[in-house]
Amino acid sequence: MEIFSWIGDLAAWQAGLLIAAAVATSIISAIVGMAGGITLLAVMLLFMDPLEAIPLHAIVQMVSNGSRSIIHRKHIQWKIIWPFLLPLIPLGWWSLEIAQQLEPDLARTLIGVFVLVATWRPNWIWLGREPAKASPKFRFLGLGIVVGFLNVTFGATGPLIAPFFLNLGLNRFELIGSKAACQMGSHIAKILIFGLVGFAYLHWAGLIVWLCGGVIVGTAVGTRILEKVDEVWFVRIYQSVLTLVALRLALAEIPALLGI
Repeated sequence: MEIFSWIGDLAAWQAGLLIAAAVATSIISAIVGMAGGITLLAVMLLFMDPLEAIPLHAIVQMVSNGSRSIIHRKHIQWKIIWPFLLPLIPLGWWSLEIAQQLEPDLARTLIGVFVLVATWRPNWIWLGREPAKASPKFRFLGLGIVVGFLNVTFGATGPLIAPFFLNLGLNRFELIGSKAACQMGSHIAKILIFGLVGFAYLHWAGLIVWLCGGVIVGTAVGTRILEKVDEVWFVRIYQSVLTLVALRLALAEIPALLGI
């Protein structure tokens, strides 16, 4: 059996690069605490159509966030999680029609722009509002509505979730566990929605296994080197790399969209 069997429509070198990216981005998440998922999606979009990359990315991130949810399961605050989970599937199903109408090149450009904004100007997404000041019930219901829509259309919602856990009086274990549970729920919703419309997960089974293995390895490695890394410089390097990938997505398709 070849090492890269069942990798869908990718060349072996592309699959190998994505596996390496899965390891590297999960190291980022283990060190910085977030942002690995959005980086992995940006890299996947270099080789795949958005409606292929987003459901595959959902499985990988479900494994990543699911592992943290299991570790911190005793600390998850379900009273704030349920309002978030309720709108995910109905809003995701509705937004799927919009996602299917977008041309792949246009979708890549929009996601690239979204990644740039989420990385450098996250407050723009909320028009300057501070979600940490809203009541927990409406805070997480509103978050679920927004994430439910963006889940399928843009696929990258991790940077939006973090501010909603401020000022709740949670200790670090409750925060990490509850945030991971929220993200796991959003990824499960994506997987179900794409499954209902017939996405061929088995066609990509080999790649899924390799990518999931990659994020597990990366998490273990990142946890070990966490105390040895200069976080300030690491974040700067990470932002630079993510910006380059996002610019590649945002700008590369513009000539084709304009017919140049």
